[in-house]
Amino acid sequence: MNPDTARLKLHRDVLDAIGTRPRPLARAFAYHAEDLPDLRPFASEADFHAALLSSTATDQLVELWRKQLTHWDFKSVVEWSQEEPRTARRRSEVYRLLGIRPETSALLDSFVPVYDAAGPVVISDKFTPWYTPPREVGRSFYWPAYRKLLENKGWPAHAVDGLDDATDRVVERLADPAAVAAYQAKGLVVGYVQSGKTANFTGVIAKAVDAGYRLIIVLGGTLNMLRAQTQRRLDMELIGRENILRGANEYESDYADDPDWSKGNFVSFGAMPSLLGAFDIVRMTTRDDDYKSLLQGIMALEFEKREPSLPLYDQRNLHHSNARLMVVKKNKTVLGKLVKDLNRIKTDLREIPVLIIDDESDEASLNTTNMVKPNAERTAINLKISELLHLLPRAQYVGYTATPFANVFVDPSDAEDIFPKDFLISLPRPQGYMGVSDFHDIDSEIPLDERDFANSNEKAHVRAITTADGDDDTDELQRALDMFVLTAAVKIYREDNDPKAPTYKHHTMLINESRLTEDHRELSGRITQMWWNSGYTGPAGHDRLRRIFDTDVAPVSAARAEGYSVPASYDDLQRYVGAAFQRIGGDDRPIMVINSDKELETGAADFDKRPIWKILIGGQKLSRGFTVEGLTVSYFRRATNNASTMMQMGRWFGFRRGYRDLVRLYISRQQALGGKEVDLYQAFEAICLDEEKFREELQQYSVLIDGEPQVTPAQVPPLVSQHLPWLKPTSANKMYNAQLVEIRSPGMWREPFGYPSRSASADLRHNTGLWSPVFDRLSTVTTDYAYNFTEKDVVHRVTALTGSLAPDEFLSIVRGMRWLTPGIFDPHIEYLTEITRGSAVDEWVVLVPQTMRGATKEIILGDAGRRFTRWERARRRDPLFGAISTSRHRSIAMRIAGGLPDSGDPNTEALAGPHRGALMLYPVVEPTFSSDITPDGHIDPGKVVIGFGFVAPAAARAADDRVIRFRTVDSSNAVIVDVPHDMD
Repeated sequence: MNPDTARLKLHRDVLDAIGTRPRPLARAFAYHAEDLPDLRPFASEADFHAALLSSTATDQLVELWRKQLTHWDFKSVVEWSQEEPRTARRRSEVYRLLGIRPETSALLDSFVPVYDAAGPVVISDKFTPWYTPPREVGRSFYWPAYRKLLENKGWPAHAVDGLDDATDRVVERLADPAAVAAYQAKGLVVGYVQSGKTANFTGVIAKAVDAGYRLIIVLGGTLNMLRAQTQRRLDMELIGRENILRGANEYESDYADDPDWSKGNFVSFGAMPSLLGAFDIVRMTTRDDDYKSLLQGIMALEFEKREPSLPLYDQRNLHHSNARLMVVKKNKTVLGKLVKDLNRIKTDLREIPVLIIDDESDEASLNTTNMVKPNAERTAINLKISELLHLLPRAQYVGYTATPFANVFVDPSDAEDIFPKDFLISLPRPQGYMGVSDFHDIDSEIPLDERDFANSNEKAHVRAITTADGDDDTDELQRALDMFVLTAAVKIYREDNDPKAPTYKHHTMLINESRLTEDHRELSGRITQMWWNSGYTGPAGHDRLRRIFDTDVAPVSAARAEGYSVPASYDDLQRYVGAAFQRIGGDDRPIMVINSDKELETGAADFDKRPIWKILIGGQKLSRGFTVEGLTVSYFRRATNNASTMMQMGRWFGFRRGYRDLVRLYISRQQALGGKEVDLYQAFEAICLDEEKFREELQQYSVLIDGEPQVTPAQVPPLVSQHLPWLKPTSANKMYNAQLVEIRSPGMWREPFGYPSRSASADLRHNTGLWSPVFDRLSTVTTDYAYNFTEKDVVHRVTALTGSLAPDEFLSIVRGMRWLTPGIFDPHIEYLTEITRGSAVDEWVVLVPQTMRGATKEIILGDAGRRFTRWERARRRDPLFGAISTSRHRSIAMRIAGGLPDSGDPNTEALAGPHRGALMLYPVVEPTFSSDITPDGHIDPGKVVIGFGFVAPAAARAADDRVIRFRTVDSSNAVIVDVPHDMD
């Protein structure tokens, strides 16, 4: 045995033996080399140190220790250390337990630095620990096999151990499958769009079945293509060849036509797991077949008991029984068949440890019916999930989503629903992932005129579609097509010239403009004609591609290619353009339409069966959960008014190994939505802010205080926010249980409309009494104010009496006011309280506009008996008013508060200040009561509405800059924590 081989064998034997915890290395060396003379020369730290001195980062010895040190670094809960994982202190503890010298540990650190990236963030109620290291290791079979598969696929050690740790955090919060008392845990795991959530729940399933869960139900989306994609992934990476075949011939597999099956890429155990001392997994669904009633006979759902007199969950039965796994579409009929069959089996359902994984859990699974209403019925899919949970008292429910807002708005007290009452886990952003922040310059301090391809994500990856909705966008669409062909050529160039480059199996462009199949039909015809008229193999096509290469691809890749090769000029790339053209359109079908129209759909997006280099046109089918492989160019013009749906349509998020620099997003800056024009790029930036702030606050409140959680999952919704007023966190039917907590409005005019009705004279009289002292203190003479809109050649003017209010006074008045609906003004009061407490406002300037004088236009208000202009307004949206103010009033108030630039008027400028708010008051008498005004101006205060509008200081912004915040209504009246937010 040569020295290197002998040394490597010794270290491998040592690390295999001490793997779960670091132990004295010298003792382990001596023990493992004692009876093996070939190993004794290497059984010392001195030899280890010398070997490290002559090693490189890729040597096998270093790789062996990298894997082990990373494992010890990452494990969150260990019995041998109290130090936080992924820290230098944890690594120092490892070296102390190994008993190695500082010189050796320094060498190890140089090769394997501590990977200090954030781990999963956990918001959890208390739970009883049961998933301890001995329990993890004692019966592990499927998890070690899955871990090895990931390592063989090239996952780095920190990624594998990060997944190991994150899945531990989920499994340990499930109920002990062998516990006598049944408990049903419910949790939510939050990832990023197309970021590896499937890998996480595959790992959770592997550990859960090893621990004793015997029925796994994966709810795999609402579409057949997504369900099939999930089934294949689990079959390939977890269930394995032997469990798939179950003694059948290779060609009888449902994957016989799958290239990865024939190449041996499906995990294999060497024999049936039950012959290797483990247990088999029986598939209840296949790649092509969803759950079908009695498909394999009702006996297929029966569980074996070695000891018939004992329950299935008893250890003597549990670990000798096969597991069952099914991937089921979220469909009422399919789930109904499953519920029916479960009711027919002989095994006592109360004894079966069940794990339900709900992929894309914010779609279809949620109950969108307000159950507080009389005779309310749950929505169909939610009802079937509730029935499953009711039938299976040992069932654990874990939802997975990248858009969690709808899930956390579920009523926490609804025991039959899927609110994540036990835990909410936010997964860390994976290394190499391109998410929404990679397409925006969030919080960039670089001035706009100094941004370039290197320091600006927007400049590098985003190309604005400036054509207004409905106008001809042919030129912009042509540029996107050209970019698609050009990036295809660069990929082929890299395959041919760069040994580091991967094989680019797929190369796709996605066009998402509409969910309507008729629109897809029209667009398919347009793109087809454009493709064949593009002249990619002729002079005109090459001229266009050369310009894009020189002005876009080459400079971006020069700054962001991450070491991958870039052609020196278009001349070096030109010969690859023909190959790109052939790969995309060589079959005369460059376009695939993916939708529900069978006549229009032009091919299956079967990325697992064949290479796909195509232009994809689609809507709903490609907007939720399904991974579009090789996506490089996106052309996006589809608007929606909620963040969850829009985020899921962002298929350009994901892993882009070897072509990150080539990714381009063409996105509309002028898109019609609900009668207004919106900026989709701005919308995604707002979503990014919503998402990042939500995750930041989860991180902040996940830290235990004296061993106790700061917040539980039921207290999470106050952390949900909204940065754009028109872009809600999720769809309206999922927000019936959401309560608006706060509306922030720095520098913006805000005017309430919900004053008490005309019949509520006591409430109106009460409000008038609150404002009377303010009217008494106003100036006795009017002042003229103006705002000059020089670019419009318009001047707004108002004549007003003037006064001021201290912040506490204004807050006291609005807190004391009565409204048509109690609490309707509370979201504004929340904000006013915040800026008052944070000293973001020093003073409120009060303006009471005055118009024509005279008894018929004035009323007497206040104890001083002064006259003020009255405003006659009708309740146009009875019982609500329309706007009481006018635009000329609003502009002056906004200038005083800093919401508009210089007014050009000295009187207005004299009132403006950075910490000054503006308040306009309007004594309103409705037409119904105008005849009740006495000739001298007296009227019953119970017939007066004191209307007002306000503008908070433009500088009164919170550090997170969000504008709206929500919480969930808990029908059990449980306490909901409101999280304060300090102002800048």
